[in-house]
Amino acid sequence: MRHLLCVVALLAVSAVVLGSVNPSLNADVLGLIVFKADVQDPAGKLVNWNEDDDSPCGWTGVTCNRRFNRVSELVLDGFSLSGHIGRGLLQLEYLRKLSLANNNLTGTVSPGLVRLSNLRTIDLSGNSLSGTLAEDFFQQCGPLRSISLARNSFLGQIPDSLTSCSTLAAIDLSSNRFTGSLPTGIWNLSGIRSLDLSHNMLVGEIPESIEAWNNLRSVSLKNNQFSGVLPNGIGSLLLIRAIDLSENSFSGMIPDTLQKLTLCGYLDLHGNKISGELPSWIGQLKNLETLDLSSNSFSGEVPSSLGDLHALKVLNLSANGFAGTLPESLINSSELLVLDLSENSLVGNLPPWIFKLDGEKVLVSNNKLDAIVESHLSSSTNNSSQKLQVLDLSKNAFSGGIDPAVGDSTSLQLLNLSGNSLTGAIPSSIGKLKALAKLDLSANHLNGGIPTEIGEVISLQELRLQANLLSGSIPSSLGSCSSLETMILSHNNLQGPIPVSVAKLINLQRVDFSFNNLSGSLPKQLGNLPNLLSFNISHNNLQGELPTGAFFNTIPPSSVSGNQYLCGSAVKKDCPSVLPKPIVLNPNSSGDPVSGSSSSTLGHKKTILSISALVAIGAAAVIVVGVIAITVLNLQVRSSASRSAAAIVLSGGDEFSNSPSVDGNSGKLVMFSGDPDFSTGTHALLNKDCELGRGGFGAVYRTLLRDGRPVAIKKLTVSSLVKSQDDFEKEVKKLGKIRHPNLVSLEGYYWTPSLQLLISEFVSGGSLYKHLHEGSANVLSWTERFNIILGTARSLAHLHKLNIIHYNMKSSNVLIDSSGDPKVGDFGIARLLPMLDRYVLSSKIQSALGYMAPEFACRTVKITEKCDVYGFGVLVLEIVTGKRPVEYMEDDVVVLCDMVRGALEDGKVEECVDARLHGKFPGEEAIPVIKLGLICTSQVPSSRPDMAEVVNILELIKSPSEGQEELV
Repeated sequence: MRHLLCVVALLAVSAVVLGSVNPSLNADVLGLIVFKADVQDPAGKLVNWNEDDDSPCGWTGVTCNRRFNRVSELVLDGFSLSGHIGRGLLQLEYLRKLSLANNNLTGTVSPGLVRLSNLRTIDLSGNSLSGTLAEDFFQQCGPLRSISLARNSFLGQIPDSLTSCSTLAAIDLSSNRFTGSLPTGIWNLSGIRSLDLSHNMLVGEIPESIEAWNNLRSVSLKNNQFSGVLPNGIGSLLLIRAIDLSENSFSGMIPDTLQKLTLCGYLDLHGNKISGELPSWIGQLKNLETLDLSSNSFSGEVPSSLGDLHALKVLNLSANGFAGTLPESLINSSELLVLDLSENSLVGNLPPWIFKLDGEKVLVSNNKLDAIVESHLSSSTNNSSQKLQVLDLSKNAFSGGIDPAVGDSTSLQLLNLSGNSLTGAIPSSIGKLKALAKLDLSANHLNGGIPTEIGEVISLQELRLQANLLSGSIPSSLGSCSSLETMILSHNNLQGPIPVSVAKLINLQRVDFSFNNLSGSLPKQLGNLPNLLSFNISHNNLQGELPTGAFFNTIPPSSVSGNQYLCGSAVKKDCPSVLPKPIVLNPNSSGDPVSGSSSSTLGHKKTILSISALVAIGAAAVIVVGVIAITVLNLQVRSSASRSAAAIVLSGGDEFSNSPSVDGNSGKLVMFSGDPDFSTGTHALLNKDCELGRGGFGAVYRTLLRDGRPVAIKKLTVSSLVKSQDDFEKEVKKLGKIRHPNLVSLEGYYWTPSLQLLISEFVSGGSLYKHLHEGSANVLSWTERFNIILGTARSLAHLHKLNIIHYNMKSSNVLIDSSGDPKVGDFGIARLLPMLDRYVLSSKIQSALGYMAPEFACRTVKITEKCDVYGFGVLVLEIVTGKRPVEYMEDDVVVLCDMVRGALEDGKVEECVDARLHGKFPGEEAIPVIKLGLICTSQVPSSRPDMAEVVNILELIKSPSEGQEELV
């Protein structure tokens, strides 16, 4: 390698003196080695290029002139080379052909390549070359005959110097970004035989006189911005075989001079503004194999002279204004493979000859044709029809039934008969179409059931049967159509359940069963479908719980509406944990329940109560008792706390010391870091001016240590509920060991039997709640909000890793430090209680209305870390929208989760982002974050992600453009 680098470095000197100093050295070897040094060769194609060789003539891709033993051709097509084209190739003075096509080369191209004195062919197509071509790029093109720069990223204008290359026969500059008009002299290049400038952004008109191009064989100006009328001069190109002027803005009529182009086999003018009638002389172009005049403004009838084009293989007249009937003469075009007459105004019967052609594609959709289609389909079952791949007769006025003989067209890949007036049943022979990928029979009057044989069409990707009169059940055999992506069966009379086999269709993306009479419960396995984008089951008679899974957790309510007995979050209806069973009680009986016969004999009325009703009554009673008990306990707590606090104040604050101490009047103080005692004494606990806020578990005050460092002190109001002193201290010490950048650190505690204090670090920036909802002058930017969300997620993930549930996630428990980073506080307090009673917890965090996970209301569901995930999801939506979890309006109560979920369903989710951001937020971050928040608030705990997964998702969402100007 060191030797190679030396050779490269000295090339400039050695190339000059090469011939005079040491004629035995080969300039071609040096030139190619330098070229190799400028590229990367991951496939090892150039491994045998050795700088120690005397000659490169045996190297891969190299061909030499036998007379001079010098390199004449370098062909490295498709070698996967990258890097740039260096100046080493300029040493190959005998080079005639250079082809580096279909690699990954980048950078610009030196004009020196074109000026090699013997170069005839340059092909640099299919790379990633870029930049503009210098005005003198073609100035000294010598004997250059062919140049291709196609499929690169060149831009700017095509240089005028191109017109000086009088020897050029083939020019291909297609699929670049060239702009502007063509050099004027290009129309005078008499030697040009092939010109391809397609897929650029060129403008201008074709001049009336282009006789200099009389040697032209093919021209493509496709997909540019050329305009004007087609000049009569095109008729002078007598040798031309292919003309492609499609996808421009040419207007006017087809010039009559085109009838002279009898050698032309390809004429494509589609996607322009050409008008008038199609002239009958078109039949004189006997060599035409492709005629595409689609997407123009032609009118009149389809000329019968088209039948004279016996070599015609592709005829596309779609998207015009052709009227009248189809000419019978087209049956003479026996080679016709593609016939597209769709989107016109053709009338009359569909001629039987269409199905007698040896065609592969027949498209006559969106016309005004009418006939009984049955006989035509039957006539298509001759041997030639075995090649038919596409049959589109949609959006016409066809009537009658679908003949079973359609199943004999076994090569069909697309069958579209939608938007007609077809009647009868779908024939079971449809199962013979093993190659069928799309079947569309929608918007007809078909009746009967969906044939079970449809499951034999294993290649089916799209099935559309909506808007018919179909009845019966959805066949379970559809589960065998493993390639199915779209299944639309809406607006029929289908009955019965959705078969479980549908859940086997892992490629399903779009499903619509709406507006039928389907019943039964939804298979839970549907929740495992990985690619679902929509699943509409609205307006049926389905019942039971919706499946859970990535899609069904956020399914739009409109997709499940109109099913009275469905339950789940999407329909805003809780599912009963126990199915109700009626119990019959005799209110007049003091003994065993009487039988049905005896009760009827007595003539007393029966009282029927469901288990769910009894549970509700019992729960109400428990709640009443609990409220009374908690009230009494809180009164006791306040009384004892006041007494203790008063005692502390009377002691003058001297009770606090650096070392733990226990005293009947003062209690025990422990500081984990051994910090000095308080400078202000504990009078701060009773000083309203020092109060920072109140929560479900107590009030928080600010005070100072003697070293001047502020701390926050939480005075617990659950004194009678906390554990014994030993258990309390054990749990607090565990919490004191927890350290994380996004968690408030616990610094110490104070204990008496009637008063407990938790001493934490003081966070100066206030709570997130105040920043969002209390008119802060500095509105949080999107970057700040995202960082708060991510930091909060990391803190919860850390707690869950330590098996600690927060239980009380809300914006007032997220504090913002001086650097704008979040710190989550109030964690782990529930561990200080003797047992995790969900009623006590829910009563203590009722201030977190809107954050509470639904499982708090159900005693049969285990409380896990997923309740934190739910609260975090609500917090995410609160941060993004700037709205409270529950907003009380004048006549309504708006729940944030429901509002955002509805906006997502309506496609207006971006409107939910806090208006104070004035639209300055990256949608590629905001929308995924909103969706993540909705997933976290799924009603079913198992459907919520773990916090570790949430952190990973947020880190993937986070924009990589850090360091750029912040969105304010």
